[in-house]
Amino acid sequence: MMEKPQKTQEDEQSSPQMEAPDGGWGWVVVGSLFFSSALVFGLIRSLGVFFVEFVQYFGESAQAVSWITSIGLAVQQLLSPIAAATSNVYGSRPVVMMGGFLSGLGFILASQATSLLHLYLTMGLISGIGWALIFTPTVASVMQYFAVRRSLAIGLGFTGIGLSSFVFSPLFQYLVDAYAWRGALLVLGGLSFNMIACGAVIRPLGKPKVVLETENSKLNKCSSLFSHIYEGFEFSLLSHRGFLTYSVAITFFNAGYFIPYVHLVAHSRHIGFTEYEAALVISVTGVVDILGRVISGWFSDLGKMRMPHMLVVWTGLLGLSLMLIPAAVDYPGLIIVSLVYGFCAGAMTPLAFAVVPEIVGMERMLGALGLLQLIESVGGLLGAPLSGWLKDYTGTYTISFITAGSFLVLGTLVTMTLPYFWSCTAPPPPSPPKRKSQDGSIEDGLLTQTLSLSSAPDTLCPLEDIPLSDKE
Repeated sequence: MMEKPQKTQEDEQSSPQMEAPDGGWGWVVVGSLFFSSALVFGLIRSLGVFFVEFVQYFGESAQAVSWITSIGLAVQQLLSPIAAATSNVYGSRPVVMMGGFLSGLGFILASQATSLLHLYLTMGLISGIGWALIFTPTVASVMQYFAVRRSLAIGLGFTGIGLSSFVFSPLFQYLVDAYAWRGALLVLGGLSFNMIACGAVIRPLGKPKVVLETENSKLNKCSSLFSHIYEGFEFSLLSHRGFLTYSVAITFFNAGYFIPYVHLVAHSRHIGFTEYEAALVISVTGVVDILGRVISGWFSDLGKMRMPHMLVVWTGLLGLSLMLIPAAVDYPGLIIVSLVYGFCAGAMTPLAFAVVPEIVGMERMLGALGLLQLIESVGGLLGAPLSGWLKDYTGTYTISFITAGSFLVLGTLVTMTLPYFWSCTAPPPPSPPKRKSQDGSIEDGLLTQTLSLSSAPDTLCPLEDIPLSDKE
């Protein structure tokens, strides 16, 4: 008699998906996303300042130096399923904290580099692993805290990217001038360690998914292990048509999205602008990037327009603005095109993640984010080096930016083939996949039947009235 209330309380605490509070501590988690996204993608966007320094110091081609950013971005996306799976086992907090440590360690080791290979292994591999452990679990934590205002919360969290893009580019140029690129990388390593604190403030709404399923499962250990690995990585999504279609679209987006942040500074200096004028171009994109994220998130939560439709609008405009960058030969024109580009880039980012639960459902959202970034890593890995190769081959960045815009437009066309895309109303929520162990083990089923029989009437049913589905 004394154990029953205790079990009920434990069941409430171990609920796999508690109701999203749409506020409260969720705003602290949004703040964590703000700072962590600023220190991940703000760094990636502003590394173009180091691009010119590395080309001059190591005497390598633009294509070879471009691999530094591409490797880091690709590793961040390639290892996202591991970040999602470990978060399903241990929770997001320790995973993000470990990511913050590795991201800072990579930059500190990069400050002692003597070759590009050294930079590939430190800034690319080690920091990339850290970024992978940070980004996906933090975004998933925000999504779990918000349901009605999810797009706005993600948009506000991602404003850190725009703000850091505005601040970091001229700051990094100052650090390079004052301390050379080695001293500047040491400073970046110290900044990256702050992401450990960002992970520490993440408070989970319940126990991790795999832990709950382990507690509730009475299968043998071998079967349980493999089933939990399968469910932790959400491999069942690889047969989900909507998810695969969206993954292809995001891969094209990713191939063109980061090219300006790698080569826009170099392009600006190539056509005759000074170092700080070139850095200011990235800064102004960061300002309007903030506005784009907030306005896009606020408008999508109003429900006036479906999120996939809004995503198509912003990605299409983003692709066209990228194609116009080479046409801006004077500084005011380049600033105007960069403003349009920055606003559209900011507007599409929260939608790209907020669309995922509509396609796969909230239950599989964390695993979907990990697999999505694994697939799109192909675009991130090849986009910037392809742009650098085109510059080496043609002597200018004109074809590079036209190619980047073409990737965005192609991804927009693929997005239009999503199931239910042409419907004016949102589709019904996706149902979770049926699993054999969903209702527990055989013993649990017998226990349920026993409890249900205890509340049955005394009059027995005739044998022929028993449904065939109940017979073994």
